[in-house]
Amino acid sequence: MRAWSVVAPGPVEEGALRLVEKPVPTPGEDELLVRVRVCGVCRTDLHVVEGDLEVHRPAVTPGHQVVGTVAGFGTAVRGFTVGDRVGVAWLRRTDGTCAYCARGAENLCPASRYTGWDADGGYAPYTTVPAAFAHRLPGGLDDVAAAPLLCAGIIGYRALRRAALPPGGRLGLYGFGGSAHLCAQVALAEGARVHVLTRGAAARRLALELGAASAREASDPPPEPLDSAILFAPVGELVPVALRALDRGGVLAIAGIHLSDVPPLNYERELFYERELRSVTSNTREDAREFLAIAARHGVRATTHVYPLSEAPRALADLKAGRFDGAAVLVDDLD
Repeated sequence: MRAWSVVAPGPVEEGALRLVEKPVPTPGEDELLVRVRVCGVCRTDLHVVEGDLEVHRPAVTPGHQVVGTVAGFGTAVRGFTVGDRVGVAWLRRTDGTCAYCARGAENLCPASRYTGWDADGGYAPYTTVPAAFAHRLPGGLDDVAAAPLLCAGIIGYRALRRAALPPGGRLGLYGFGGSAHLCAQVALAEGARVHVLTRGAAARRLALELGAASAREASDPPPEPLDSAILFAPVGELVPVALRALDRGGVLAIAGIHLSDVPPLNYERELFYERELRSVTSNTREDAREFLAIAARHGVRATTHVYPLSEAPRALADLKAGRFDGAAVLVDDLD
């Protein structure tokens, strides 16, 4: 099969991602072989391509928001049949035995492995996934609409819970891409007042269309103090900005896997009055199940922009440059 490969991490505009020939993968005994229909484009894919994340698998095929159908499976798999529609997400495997897994925090498992980083992902016609980590998708969602839910949606949901937003609280979202615009819909459905702070005019328009109370430049103060905030933009300079926007006892959660350096924090201006700063690390399968159920119940939908899989580098370059609002989705055209 033809598949995209990170031949040498570097700027996506300079050919770090190349189309190569790879064998169709063979599923392990506990794995599914998935025929990829679509794959969402995530900022984490860009971090893998450009080397912001260290190389885990040389020449890896990125992509971890896969919607496809089961094309085969290993001998130990039960409960799936060929043709079943499944989703493949970022978290690929954990050991299931460590102290973190035992307490329900499998996202912190030291042996965790990730689709499109440790194993080849969905920028290809076929990929594999351990059956225990494949997701059943809610009915009523077509493939393109479902793809961004599998990472952007799930991680946004975990970030929202990490931000400890009180009922009816005031939430600030810094950056308003694929994950934030799904997170905003959950928060609004649960009764929050949402303020969006982001650089893109199109993203600010989308925020207001979705029901945000305000939408301003990322460096601007929100119109009222925030109970909680989530930083989706991978910009460390926004950490003190967001902390200063919090009310007393407020929480800032950082949703990204990569963040540029954070400038020095002033204790009195940014941390005093029991303001908290929290990171977000991946997600658990329970997060995914909860979010997918909430998304189906409240009609959470991604604003999507479709690209052919053959133009994956263009989609990533457009993501990097902020040329679209919402989320990009690659539709396979490599066969």
